[in-house]
Amino acid sequence: MRRWNGWGDEKTDYPLPKSALGYLEERIGPGEIIPDVSIRQTLAQIPPSQTPAHPAILTDPLDRLYHAHGQSLADWVSLRYGQIERFPDGVIYPQSDQEVGELIEFARANEICLIPYGGGTSVVGHINPLPMDGVAKSTLPILTVDLSKLNKLEDIDEVSLLATFGAGVSGPEVEKQLNSRGFTLGHFPQSFELSTLGGWIATRSSGQQSYYYGRIEDLFAGGHVETSRGPLDLPPMPASAAGPDLRQAFLGSEGRFGIITRAQVRIRPIPASEAFYGIFFHDWESGIEAVRQIAQQKIPISMARLSNPLETETTLRLSGKDDLVGWAKRGLGILHYGDQRSLLVLGITGDPEAASYARRRAVEIARRHGGLYTGSAIGKLWRKSRFLSPYLRNTLWEQGYAIDTLETALTWSAIQPAAAAVLQAIQTSLANMDQRVLVFAHLSHIYRDGASLYVTYLFRRSRDPEETLLRWRAMKSAASQAIVAQHGTISHQHGVGVDHAPYLVMEKGPIGIDLLRQTANFLDPDQIFNPGKLIPADQKHPADKKHPADKEHPAGQKPAQETRQ
Repeated sequence: MRRWNGWGDEKTDYPLPKSALGYLEERIGPGEIIPDVSIRQTLAQIPPSQTPAHPAILTDPLDRLYHAHGQSLADWVSLRYGQIERFPDGVIYPQSDQEVGELIEFARANEICLIPYGGGTSVVGHINPLPMDGVAKSTLPILTVDLSKLNKLEDIDEVSLLATFGAGVSGPEVEKQLNSRGFTLGHFPQSFELSTLGGWIATRSSGQQSYYYGRIEDLFAGGHVETSRGPLDLPPMPASAAGPDLRQAFLGSEGRFGIITRAQVRIRPIPASEAFYGIFFHDWESGIEAVRQIAQQKIPISMARLSNPLETETTLRLSGKDDLVGWAKRGLGILHYGDQRSLLVLGITGDPEAASYARRRAVEIARRHGGLYTGSAIGKLWRKSRFLSPYLRNTLWEQGYAIDTLETALTWSAIQPAAAAVLQAIQTSLANMDQRVLVFAHLSHIYRDGASLYVTYLFRRSRDPEETLLRWRAMKSAASQAIVAQHGTISHQHGVGVDHAPYLVMEKGPIGIDLLRQTANFLDPDQIFNPGKLIPADQKHPADKKHPADKEHPAGQKPAQETRQ
């Protein structure tokens, strides 16, 4: 059973040992155990549905509660303190392209907004119904379109290495259905257990081993989208010079252009070998240089996750493995790997001979930069907890602490100054509130020209939900401004949603934002798809009124009315 007010399955926990709790108390102060509202209290807050009668629309309060939020810090505050601003008026589970198309027609005819829903793992507000005082369409009834019944492997082309899935298929189901045929997609974000293929596409997701398997834009070969204008097929061309690639328009579209119902993805045979290894560096700077050279020399690894000193220490301390902490201090200290030591978890996947070559070459480069290769023991621990670590959020919350993450991507030359600026911005943002924050970072998702910077920060909760949000907003805003100032992307893998929308214009530019808006206005003229996300729904380009470049229609003539085919 899935948790209604936290992460993951109710049967899965991430225990926090006393030593780890003591570490947090020392770093940021004691947490206060604050009771959460009950599910009964929350269900009692749900107002009657405003949707017209429809046999497939479910208006059960529990269904509406589960679909009212994602997994952002703001969502958690709303859930745990009982302050959800708005619930969807109903939930519908379509089982075919045709049903989705018919639903769109029903929504247009009855002025209903639709929010596509995959696994509900968004951390930036993609799937939340906007409050009534939000954008122009926010007073209309809202339906959540849960795509989980579109979850089958519909076709597999073993010659072309292409597989076709319903967009609502979850990560484990993707792998289960492919593995039974000897194949894998290899897309493993931290949300893998709950997130879906359609969600990955709509947010431009990146898996932990994307250096080997590719990001979702590399894996997405084609698909089918239901729009207000009608159905749109995106054929899986291996390459084309026939104008702009329309597939790119739906990668990262966040449900604003239509509902992705089916996707064709590039698969590969299950690799013959895979392992993860640990390498310690004297400091983060040496590790960054080693990882940069590994990337630019095209060593065929699958993952490089380089933690800064504080993340290296905190990860060990929160794991509760005190013997490992002791070994790190004593054994590494003897070898002069002191308080600035940084840990690289290196993943190597593929043919055994190629994997052996990759490991040898990567270790050679690491050693030239003071790296200490420690074998696979640390890598096995990381692999065991790779999808378990998000459950730590539940445990920390119950002990009075909140944890959140943010990420960006920058060029290699900008990584270190940007990391310093972002960490400093978060570290000092609560000073005037007399609060401390524990903030650390790692590099991941390396590229030839740069890497992703992933930042984690922990702080104490307050009994006052507004005070908890105030602390979070101060850190999030300070970090976002620092990222923009350092010319990083506002999102490497979490998407835009609501939280990042204010910063998007600084990355895309005014013309780029207008291009996105015009695309949304064309594909969704009634603005029923996920209003207020990615780009504001109530802002239109001046061309929507009249633009000097527009040609007048001949007297008495109107443009042809678009209809579904």
